[in-house]
Amino acid sequence: MSESTISHNCSHCNKKYEQRIKYYHNSLKRGQEKFYCSKECCDQSQITRQEVICFQCNKNFFKRLSQIKKTKNNFCCKSCAATYNNTHKTTGTRVSKLEVWLAEQLLLLYPELEFHFNRKDAINSELDIYIPSMKLAFELNGIFHYEPIFGEAKLSQINNNDQRKFQACLENNIELCLIDTSKQKYFKAKSSQVYFDIIKDVIDSK
Repeated sequence: MSESTISHNCSHCNKKYEQRIKYYHNSLKRGQEKFYCSKECCDQSQITRQEVICFQCNKNFFKRLSQIKKTKNNFCCKSCAATYNNTHKTTGTRVSKLEVWLAEQLLLLYPELEFHFNRKDAINSELDIYIPSMKLAFELNGIFHYEPIFGEAKLSQINNNDQRKFQACLENNIELCLIDTSKQKYFKAKSSQVYFDIIKDVIDSK
């Protein structure tokens, strides 16, 4: 380092460069805290947002650079984030990928209907799909409702819970439709269409 310059790192690219001591001290007196090795780095540092694409709906939107650094996934809203995360989980989750997909399709096809998904307010026990205005509910019963995957005791507990739901729906004048989804081993939109069609046919018949 010479007597008339000082060596430090660029605040944007972190490149080490030489700067005149006089200029450096005058900048400090003016309250400047960041220094740049070039005009390009200075200009780049002023950019606080960047255009990205939503991972769920493919919508273009602007996101803060600080937020981009925190997560690799970009979502334009909380709804898109929740939908994407629920349909891309590789470990256990309370709401299945099939349920998430059906909810999306039903909301698109019947925007005028109010749907309650996985809520307990109707019978004080969770219903997979409930339409209050129609007093109509659907339960999607997977393999765990029919085979002792986790043992006979667990299967018995699940069946007892199913019976309580059915009785509670009767007492509240709610029509409960049970849909056997046990044949679907892995979620795919194509194989899920048959369950969507069942629900659609029941709703359209009312």
